[in-house]
Amino acid sequence: MASSQKNLSSYTKKAIPGIDRKVFAIVVSEWNEAVTEAMYEGALTTLLENGVSKENVIRKNVPGSFELSLAAQWMAERKEVDAVICIGCVIQGETRHFDFICDAVAHGLTNVALKYNKPVIFGVLTPNNQQQALDRAGGKHGNKGDEAAITAVKMLGF
Repeated sequence: MASSQKNLSSYTKKAIPGIDRKVFAIVVSEWNEAVTEAMYEGALTTLLENGVSKENVIRKNVPGSFELSLAAQWMAERKEVDAVICIGCVIQGETRHFDFICDAVAHGLTNVALKYNKPVIFGVLTPNNQQQALDRAGGKHGNKGDEAAITAVKMLGF
């Protein structure tokens, strides 16, 4: 969680043998595009900085965060994919829609990871407003995309 004490983009690099041969799928929600694009760029940059080859990064877009689970499953089914990073942003609104979407995505991604025994990373922001989202997509609290990518890298080195 990003706060004044913890920046999402602060992490310790961990050298993972063979990381340059690992294949990462990044699934990006098109909803809240300004936020998710910034998060994608953060994730991609972090992967590259940690030795992942650009040709070993597969990007797929989905309409919204709810669709991340199925797309993650499609990517996890692919034998060449070693980890799936899911990027999304669901901003609290006036209805309970937020609660249902966030809960469904969290459970869906967990189920995919367990089913395929591969890291499936929850890089989904759940802020109260647009400014909080921007603060966590490259703003004052760092970039959740960075955090999601380094989580995938570290999980592959487990």
